[in-house]
Amino acid sequence: MSEALVASQAVGTDISVPAVSGARQFWRRLRAQRAALVAAAVVALLVLVALAAPLLTAIEGQDPFTYHPSLIDSARGGVPTGSFGGITGDHWLGIEPQTGRDLFARLAYGARVSLGVALGATVVQVFVGVVIGVAAGLGSRWVDQLLSRVTDIIVAMPLMIMSLALLAIVPDSFPRPLLVALVIGLIAWGNVAKIVRAQTLTLKELDYVAAARLSGWGTWRIARRELLPGLAAPVITYSALLFPMNISAEAALSFLGVGVKPPTPSWGQMLTAADVWYQAAPQYLLLPAGALFVTVLSLTVLGDGVRTALDPRAASRLRVGTGRKREAKADAKSGRSTVDPSVNAVKTADAGVNDVKSASAGVNTIKSTDASVNNVKSTGANGSTKEDPA
Repeated sequence: MSEALVASQAVGTDISVPAVSGARQFWRRLRAQRAALVAAAVVALLVLVALAAPLLTAIEGQDPFTYHPSLIDSARGGVPTGSFGGITGDHWLGIEPQTGRDLFARLAYGARVSLGVALGATVVQVFVGVVIGVAAGLGSRWVDQLLSRVTDIIVAMPLMIMSLALLAIVPDSFPRPLLVALVIGLIAWGNVAKIVRAQTLTLKELDYVAAARLSGWGTWRIARRELLPGLAAPVITYSALLFPMNISAEAALSFLGVGVKPPTPSWGQMLTAADVWYQAAPQYLLLPAGALFVTVLSLTVLGDGVRTALDPRAASRLRVGTGRKREAKADAKSGRSTVDPSVNAVKTADAGVNDVKSASAGVNTIKSTDASVNNVKSTGANGSTKEDPA
């Protein structure tokens, strides 16, 4: 029995502390990272703009496909008339050179395409990677070696070159956003599979997995019921980092002309069209480039924050107690006690431990005294037997 337990029994104190749910712990750790919170707010705003693109463009009174040739200065090569790229009350961010299409509408609808393609590619990567990784981790030795070699080949493939080759041979009649998501997802799942395989090899050695196997559960039932909950944290963490990479990949493919095709708006496609207008109409280049930069940066920072919040070792270095410090200051102003009851319980338990130790020391002292008395008696007895009868 431990000293803390002895002390708690000695002083009659319950030192148990209520457990905090995993979701609350995750939220507290994420909330302690201000950069991640700002990034989450930016991402939420971008998602809201993407989802509400039809409503926002209806409020503006524009759409991403209508040409406005009357707003173009043909004498200057198609530059928008007016100042700041044609920004007016009817066109909030100006218009596209040479075509006159509304830039805000194209950016909003382009966000839908870019975020949708990135989400689809991430789902494909995670699904294929989890299936291959779990199969390699739970399968026999030759299955593990075969799938590991296939995964190594996938990881070694250059994403852009393979995507260019595959997208170039598929007919344009196939829905392009869906095709781009499938190509990116089916080429870049290797790292997910490696992470899942390594985690599966660790989890399958645990006692509860061995107990499930002894109970007669099949491999896929064990994977579904016992392994997948343990794989959730690393998979979610890596997925949060994959998302901005997939946005960049879609933009690069559209920029190279093999991604999303016109007239469907895409940020990468807008960058391609703006390449020749960076001097005459710089806002046409800066707007999609800025949107892409802010989105990728925010998603990267948010992904890093999610990784830290899900990793107890990294989260232990965070200032999770910031909110408690504010509460302590408020309590100090109002005169209330700011000491955590669990701290009092631990201190009481420590005092009980000291009392137990002191009592043990007293018992040892008494035993030593009894031993001394016995020694004296023994000495006296020996002296009486050796006494001269004369």
